[in-house]
Amino acid sequence: MDIFERMTELVELLNKYAKEYYELDAPTVSDADYDKLYDELLALEKESGKVLPDSPTKRVGGDVNAGFDTYVHRRRLYSLDKSKTKEGVREWMEKAIKEGGDGVEFSLEYKYDGLTLNLTYENGVLVRATTRGDGVKGEVVTEQAKKVKGVLHTIDFKGTIEVLGECIMTLSALKEYNEDAKIPLKNARNAAAGGIRNLDPEETGKRRLDFKAYNVGYYKGISFASQKEMHEFLLSCGFDSADYFKIVTFKDDWQGLLDEAEEKRSSLDYLIDGMVFKVNQTAIREEIGFTEKFPKWAIAYKFKAEEVVTKMSGVVWQVSRTGKLNPIAELDPVDIGGVTVKRATLNNYSEIQRKDLRIGSNVFVRRSNDVIPEILGIASHTEESKEVLLPKVCPVCGAPTEMRGAYLYCTNGANCESGLISALVHFASRDAMDIEGLSDKTCEQLYDKLEVEKPSDLYDLKEEDLLTLDKWGAQKAKNLLASIEKSKRTTLDRFLMGIGIANIGKKAASVLADTFGTLERIREATLMDLLAIDDFGEITAMGVVDYFTDEKNVEELEKLLSKGITFESKVKNENGVFFGKKVVITGKLESMKRPEAQEKIKELGGTVADSISKAVNLVVVGEDAGSKYDKAVALGIEIIDEAAFLEMIK
Repeated sequence: MDIFERMTELVELLNKYAKEYYELDAPTVSDADYDKLYDELLALEKESGKVLPDSPTKRVGGDVNAGFDTYVHRRRLYSLDKSKTKEGVREWMEKAIKEGGDGVEFSLEYKYDGLTLNLTYENGVLVRATTRGDGVKGEVVTEQAKKVKGVLHTIDFKGTIEVLGECIMTLSALKEYNEDAKIPLKNARNAAAGGIRNLDPEETGKRRLDFKAYNVGYYKGISFASQKEMHEFLLSCGFDSADYFKIVTFKDDWQGLLDEAEEKRSSLDYLIDGMVFKVNQTAIREEIGFTEKFPKWAIAYKFKAEEVVTKMSGVVWQVSRTGKLNPIAELDPVDIGGVTVKRATLNNYSEIQRKDLRIGSNVFVRRSNDVIPEILGIASHTEESKEVLLPKVCPVCGAPTEMRGAYLYCTNGANCESGLISALVHFASRDAMDIEGLSDKTCEQLYDKLEVEKPSDLYDLKEEDLLTLDKWGAQKAKNLLASIEKSKRTTLDRFLMGIGIANIGKKAASVLADTFGTLERIREATLMDLLAIDDFGEITAMGVVDYFTDEKNVEELEKLLSKGITFESKVKNENGVFFGKKVVITGKLESMKRPEAQEKIKELGGTVADSISKAVNLVVVGEDAGSKYDKAVALGIEIIDEAAFLEMIK
């Protein structure tokens, strides 16, 4: 037997053992025997200088990629239209039958909650793996994908084909990973996405990710008459594609199948967030076609957010920089969708009363949109249950509290220690004056030891003052003072954000700066001037007026300006593709977060609005756009999808 015959034999044998161990949970050799054969293969590969395409030695380790290349998909990878109700699915089915005839069948599959991968095979060999990206182009993640269990390195089909599927992390793998991890992973979905997008393929391998194949995209040298044929093809290739697959008709009890799947959801070792219906017959799909965003022949039924029951063990009141006391529920730790939840926002005391929430009671908890912990209501009261009482004094400074509308406030207001420290932290934050080194802990030190109570006091600090603080050396002091000095040259919107005007965040501060141009004009603006701004309501406008008419605020403002703070002028990019356009972004963008997209629009000469009006020139539509999209259509405003937006900003 020559060296290549032995290598082929070892690869086949090791892959068989790996399948038995990882997928079938029925190993037939010991770890020691496996390692011995593995080492022999490694030595032969080194001796020959060759590595077979499906060698297990390529599945672990590997070089670190410098970055990801992009790849234009041969066939666009669409997202799915979604329905949260069975009635919505019924209406979709009826439309499909109307266009495709009474013989329309539907496939029904799990909607995995992970990261979509597109695998390209040529002549039976995996040549490329990409993320979906924006549907038109994605990231090339071939080396990372090769570390994922279920991503086959070779298949028997010798034509060209793209296999679509979901990269997931099982909950058991997540638990095992976190037992030894220095930084534990919080969520299985993000762990999968982060594992693939990690530049180190070795880290990808450590996460023991899985791949669930569910569709065939581009193909050449083969044809498919149905989704069922695609499913059977994937199984014949050896892909893991058999978790759930059924063919149903409109007359079948598909609603019962949805209920069964949702009930089974919590018992699965991986996350699913719904079920996917597709028209089974490909010929009928071609008749039904696509929208700009979705294939009209497919829809995702979304499950309700996962709910659990746990005890509300207490309520703490956090004091904000404005003096408002925000109630936070303390919960007995509970796992929701792979995340341990210990706290939940309660919004205000009226909500506590409306939901009859009591300390010691069992409550329904969910992660709203699978992100923010939310208490839905009471599950049951217990013998330990007791009323949540409003604190009569501020938990930080001890001053009396008072109700203002639905919210509780510290009457000490701007002089409350917590409020003063929070105001310093806010002033120094990245979106405001961006003073590096001013953490919460540092601001507490400055307040407690150096009597820094207002932002203007920061500009009077000296090195000898900072050196009196615990664990402060000369270099640390110099770095902070340099950052404070650097902050003197800023932009008007950052300054407006930093001084803490009620209800003025990053977006509103930018709008104020763009509308009036100078601080003096903003200070002179009347309530009517402010109400004339798009998206500025009476509460926001009054917050601005009240701030600039308060004597203490005016005094602090003058002190800040006397320290040498100046504003860089913001010149509109007249050559930008969005110059002269007012743009609204609605729905979720997959390629970037909304704030990043809004900054791109501004950089390219445009202005950003939050609501639809006749003054808006362009609407960028992501997933789950909702009523803003409908209003834009009604007003005849130009609408583009995410792919077109990316093309404009390129």
